[in-house]
Amino acid sequence: MKTKELRIGIIGYNFMGRAHSNGWLQAAKFFDLESLPVLQVACGRNGSALRAFADRWHWKHIETDWKKVVERDDVDVIDISLPQHLHAEVALAAAEAGKHIFCEKPMALSSGDAGQMLQAAEKAGIKHYVNHNYRRCPAVRLARRLIDEGKIGRIFHWRGAYQQDWIVDPEFPLTWHLRKETAGTGPHGDLNSHSVDLAHYLVGDVKSVSCLMSNFIKERPLPGEGAATFSAGKSTGPRRTGEVSVEDASLMLVEFANGAVGSFEATRFAPGRKNRNTFEIYGSEGSVAFDLERMNELQYFSRRDPEYAQGFRTILATESSHDYIANWWPPGHTIGYEHTFVHGMVDFINAIDGNRPIAPDFADGLKCIKVLEAGARSAETGQRVAVDSMPALERIAS
Repeated sequence: MKTKELRIGIIGYNFMGRAHSNGWLQAAKFFDLESLPVLQVACGRNGSALRAFADRWHWKHIETDWKKVVERDDVDVIDISLPQHLHAEVALAAAEAGKHIFCEKPMALSSGDAGQMLQAAEKAGIKHYVNHNYRRCPAVRLARRLIDEGKIGRIFHWRGAYQQDWIVDPEFPLTWHLRKETAGTGPHGDLNSHSVDLAHYLVGDVKSVSCLMSNFIKERPLPGEGAATFSAGKSTGPRRTGEVSVEDASLMLVEFANGAVGSFEATRFAPGRKNRNTFEIYGSEGSVAFDLERMNELQYFSRRDPEYAQGFRTILATESSHDYIANWWPPGHTIGYEHTFVHGMVDFINAIDGNRPIAPDFADGLKCIKVLEAGARSAETGQRVAVDSMPALERIAS
């Protein structure tokens, strides 16, 4: 029986709050850990919704003021499950209080925010992690293993795409995701942050960026002002709309520091693509390809196979020799999206207990944001932008 506890305080209780809660709960059930994660306190603004969330996920306490959670003596880890424009202020306070930080992606709204978060975390000597969870798909780890073993050889090309379709309808309301002040950018900063992190993990650092962005629907109804409300006769006046101040799609071409070239596509206007995150890597000795919609599989091609037998093979990454899988089910029994969060929690707990580094950390998160900011600058100016030439944008958080 575990005698050590790692007490978690979570800030935010919606989509990511649920995914994170499940991860903390499952971590010690399937993995041998030195410390037991304890769901100590959940924080959110809506007291009744927060209480329902806490009861469902077995959080011991609730709190509506995040500053009080950070200051609690019975909390060891602050889990930031908020929209990214709120990350920096919470992370800076958590670091000041000496709490370890598990932060949802994107890390922050700007490189200025991210830089201050990194400085504060390093000064405090805490563990800090950015939850780019797709690094922890066993098939993605297999791709990294093949690259490390030289099976792909010298990498020439990266081709990444992250495609969704949830805002194609022009009646979709103007949520915080579509406002520059709360989201910074649209799919470029949100979806591309995952793709850039995977490219950093598998290929290497990005050196320069050329980017094109496009906006397809420039105005949307404000929340509660949709067509259904008006057709039901609930309107009290003219329908109010607001400007969409972020892009709807982004296309980047990049040069990596090692000489490879790459492309990134991010869009929420791809009908039929619900959450398609793909990459293809082509090298001198072979190739790999991954699609999140078939997340247990990796496509692998080797030039070393005899000519008569060459072709892409599908590897089902569910063997006990694949990362994390030995703790789950027998071979062929697939895992899902939620398991990547469990893997992140397990690695984070082990990093704390073993005083070991964990990646991606805030340094990795900052590096990712700098690439995205270079892309945004390129789209604005029409010029190719060197990532190292980008100054840290002014800190946005209050």
